[in-house]
Amino acid sequence: MVETARASESRVRAQGLTSYDVYLVGVGGQGVLTIGDLIAEAALREGLPVNFYPTKGMAQRGGSVTVQVRLGLEIVGAQIPEGKADLAIAMEQSEALKAIRYVKPGGEFLLYGHVWEPTKVMLGRADYPTLGDVRKEIRKAEAAVVYVDPKSLPERNGGRLPANIYVLGAALGGTRLGEVLPPAAVEAVVTSRWERYAAVNEAAFEAGLEAGRDAR
Repeated sequence: MVETARASESRVRAQGLTSYDVYLVGVGGQGVLTIGDLIAEAALREGLPVNFYPTKGMAQRGGSVTVQVRLGLEIVGAQIPEGKADLAIAMEQSEALKAIRYVKPGGEFLLYGHVWEPTKVMLGRADYPTLGDVRKEIRKAEAAVVYVDPKSLPERNGGRLPANIYVLGAALGGTRLGEVLPPAAVEAVVTSRWERYAAVNEAAFEAGLEAGRDAR
């Protein structure tokens, strides 16, 4: 572990990074908390200091979920200040708007364009933001957009692969997160967490890696 920690610190310092902050948003039931937890565990295994701070809305399914993961050698406080996140990951299109104020200019914003319409929208009492609207707001924040289309989520044995693992792979393949944490290290955490579903999760992660690289 000492050797791993030293190697990780050297890699982070070589990139000019003393910290790397990830802000995640989505809705209950999408596995947003799991994405953050897997990133945090991979960082710990690599010997990087990490702070994992999840929050969840009132509804168990469909409620707003946010996760803050702070990686690096100099971490001050659990919460990421507005305008300071290196990477924002949104698992739902409208929820993405809540994360924009956290991403820093020059940062990256991975948007998975899944649509979960709230009741007011379904009843015609509120508007739902278009993909174009969300992209425009992200560009205003001077962040680079990495868009992952939900239609690209592959199938296996007649069912869709887990979207959260797919998006995690896309983040490793399409953003600087893959320079801070080796994708292979994160994949090892994913496949060992649920051994019964290792093959399915491995397929989702690998497909996400490819999708992220293509989205750059």
